[in-house]
Amino acid sequence: MKTRLLLADDHPALLAGLMHELAKLPTLEVLGTALDSNTLVELLHKTECDVLVTDYVMPGGKYGDGVGLLSHIKRVKPQLKIVVFTTLENQALTQELAKLGINSVLGKSQHTNQLVSAIHAVYAGSNYFPTKDLITGHSGIMQNPVPHLALTKREMEVIRLYVSGLSVNEIASQLHRTKQTISSQKASAMRKLGISRDADLFRFAFESGIASSQ
Repeated sequence: MKTRLLLADDHPALLAGLMHELAKLPTLEVLGTALDSNTLVELLHKTECDVLVTDYVMPGGKYGDGVGLLSHIKRVKPQLKIVVFTTLENQALTQELAKLGINSVLGKSQHTNQLVSAIHAVYAGSNYFPTKDLITGHSGIMQNPVPHLALTKREMEVIRLYVSGLSVNEIASQLHRTKQTISSQKASAMRKLGISRDADLFRFAFESGIASSQ
């Protein structure tokens, strides 16, 4: 099952670039794009999507932008996962958006792989703040985790499929194993890597190359 996306940004060139990059991934499907808040809110009302990737500063449209727009979206679509993709990279803003219920805040200076990690992580039910967990105040990934080469072949396979967007049940079905076996192998891999949260697992997988390995 693909993760269904809506993209919103007031810069057409950036929006086109994002669509081009995300369309390459078999786990993602872009259902629509918006250049202003009017179009975005209209899309949200008529399109069932899983994750919204939106700019923070997006002038134009009667719904405004920033906290006002995001608050409106959270009221009308409380279950929607939201990734804010912005040039405004500061902890104060990130903390405020996290309190609002935004699932991820990502700077536009980051590589596209980080955005892909964020999308997969929030879809899986985690929050994703790549530099620091601003809610708990500590780094998400432990320092000096065990290299991913320490994982068994089966653990690597489970992690690769999991970060590609498959659920534990779907992986079990595809690999002809029990759900308990897959859960155990995922937990074992995370323990070896020194990772306790799914959001950090997604980030580690993309940064280490596990996610793109065959």
